[in-house]
Amino acid sequence: MGRPDLNRRQLLATAGGLAVAGSFGFAALGTGADALASSADTRVRYWNLFSGGDGSNMIAMLDAFRQANPGIDVKDSTLQWGNPFYTKLAMAAAGNRAPDLGVMHLGRVTGFSPGRLLDPWDVELLAEHGVREQDFNPSLWQRGVIDGKLYALPLDIHVQLCFYRKDVLKRAGLLGDDGRIVPVTSADEWFDVLKEAKKATRKGLQTIGLWVNDQNFQWWFFVAFYTQLGGSWFNADNTEVTFDTDRATQVLEFLRRHIAEGYADPGLGSVGAEQFINGAPFAWEGNWSVPVYAGAKLDYGAIPLPPVFGEQATHAESHAFVLPHRSGRGGAADDGAHRLAAYIVTHARQWAAGGHIPAYTPTLSTAAYKKLDPQSEYVSAMDHQATEPKVWFAGSTGILAQSVGPIVVSSTLGSARPDVVAGRMKGELAKLLAMKNPMDGRTAAQGGTAA
Repeated sequence: MGRPDLNRRQLLATAGGLAVAGSFGFAALGTGADALASSADTRVRYWNLFSGGDGSNMIAMLDAFRQANPGIDVKDSTLQWGNPFYTKLAMAAAGNRAPDLGVMHLGRVTGFSPGRLLDPWDVELLAEHGVREQDFNPSLWQRGVIDGKLYALPLDIHVQLCFYRKDVLKRAGLLGDDGRIVPVTSADEWFDVLKEAKKATRKGLQTIGLWVNDQNFQWWFFVAFYTQLGGSWFNADNTEVTFDTDRATQVLEFLRRHIAEGYADPGLGSVGAEQFINGAPFAWEGNWSVPVYAGAKLDYGAIPLPPVFGEQATHAESHAFVLPHRSGRGGAADDGAHRLAAYIVTHARQWAAGGHIPAYTPTLSTAAYKKLDPQSEYVSAMDHQATEPKVWFAGSTGILAQSVGPIVVSSTLGSARPDVVAGRMKGELAKLLAMKNPMDGRTAAQGGTAA
């Protein structure tokens, strides 16, 4: 399943993202192809999956790299987002026709047969180009480490957020003296907030949009709140399911309550963003909606998903640079790939224009980043990431989300009881744990996922 509402988001995000990009002194200089260095003696082929606003921001970053490194000719290609991208990348790596550099969602790396379809990064070469492990969140860096080798260099994290309309919350008395939403530390407090916000909401608008019909979003929200409860998935050896159905039931009941008490309308489907723009007080969405709402010139804020179960945790994925397998990798092109990835990662202020949180932590302490609103309001999500388990079938729109996401939706919409759904989820996890990865024919227990 692809990213919901992608075409509309592309159109809106492009304008909004470039507006924010301009505040950093960057500009999109062209389409990439017309910015190739004509006198370069090294060529780096780079595949990515960035379109819309993300694509525009990436082009600007690539053009800045070209200007700073005229001896390297970057040939960038943008492929279709989602599974088609991963299929083509796998086929290219297996057939020794892979690009020098690629991008993947970090959660998909474990299933991409590291060591066969992916080559490890040369961390000493990365260090020569300014990228060192100590400049990254430790847990984020370790997610890219398989069998002791770095296979994924994080560019960002992209997280699920609670967007809120300041104008509506002010009428409801739900803004603090700092102009931000009042703190929420329990499920009851959260529903008290929704109750008051609903009173201040115009008729015809739901109180909160949370993609109740979408398997990916419902799965992402589940991961966040299950992590808040301290829930686990599998044992350390990936031989046993440790999924806690009691904790899962709590989360499922919480998600269902939004519809049962009339705060979310399942009949509105995927129009939560439009409702928010038109005056709905809340929307739970990915940070990629920041350019959309910024472009609409709303008075709004955004925080990580509220810690309704006591602990801070919001769902996070990551775009990461990878080295698709090439026989005899090395030489000038490989050095150029390391240099390009390191440059983009360490010059990622531009990337924040799309709402993403740059992975390179020195960026987060700069004055320019701190001035970004609402990005600086939710930057704490870097230290409270709720991620899918590190197994081959996990990752963005992967088999795990496709298998378990629809089950979560059935509970949220009320077609199945939360406790029954929790049991079904555990059964699906057991099936997946026993399944063999089609990339290499190994189960999760056989797949070498130790950091």
